[in-house]
Amino acid sequence: MKQSKKRAISTVLTTVIILVSSVVLGAGVILYGTSLFQSGTQTESISIDQTKLWVHSTSPDGLTWGASAIRNSGDKVVSVDQIKVRGQEIPFTQWYPDTAITPNLYQLELNHTGWVGVSGMLLEDDPDEICNDVTFTPNNSIQSDSDGAGGELPICANSASGPVALNPGQSAIIYFKLANGTITSLDSGISTTVSIFAGKAGGPQTITIGAK
Repeated sequence: MKQSKKRAISTVLTTVIILVSSVVLGAGVILYGTSLFQSGTQTESISIDQTKLWVHSTSPDGLTWGASAIRNSGDKVVSVDQIKVRGQEIPFTQWYPDTAITPNLYQLELNHTGWVGVSGMLLEDDPDEICNDVTFTPNNSIQSDSDGAGGELPICANSASGPVALNPGQSAIIYFKLANGTITSLDSGISTTVSIFAGKAGGPQTITIGAK
C-alpha cells in the first residue's frame, strides 16, 4: 500500500511539473513572438523630394551643386549617411544640412541662390537676416532664400561632419557640392542619377541637370 501511495504522489508531482513547464514555455513563446512582432512593425523609411542639380553654365571646372528634401517617413530614428552622383560618393564635409524644416518649407521648390564667381560657393541669400541666430563657419555655410521671395523661409546650414540624424517625422534639406568635373556644362539638360540613403532606406533619383 505504501508503495502504491508513493507512486500516486509521484504521478501527481510529475503531472504538476509538466503543466507548470508547459505554462512557462508557452509564456516564453508568447513574449518572444510579441517581441518579434513589435520589432518587425518598426520600419526604416525615408521620402526624398525636390532633388536638384545645378552646373555652372560657363565655368570650365565643372562647378556643380545639388540639393534635396528628405523626410523620415518610418518609425525609427535614421541617419542619412550617403549621397552619390554618378557613382561618386560626396563627403560629409561637402553636405550643408538644415534639420529645422517646417512642412511649408519642405514642400517648396529648392532655390539656387547664385554663384560666388567660380570660387565654389553659393551666394548667401538671407535679406531678412533670419539666419542671424545661427553661428556660421566663415566660407563654409549656406544661407538660402528657399522660396526666392525675400527670405521668409531660409535654409541656414553649416558644413556637416557626419551622417544627418532624423527622428520619425523629421525633415531635412541638404545642399551638397560635387567634386569639380563630376558634371560639366555640357551635361546641362541631361538626365542623371542621384542616390540618397539612410542605411538601407532610400534609393536612386533620376533628375535633369540644370544650368545656372
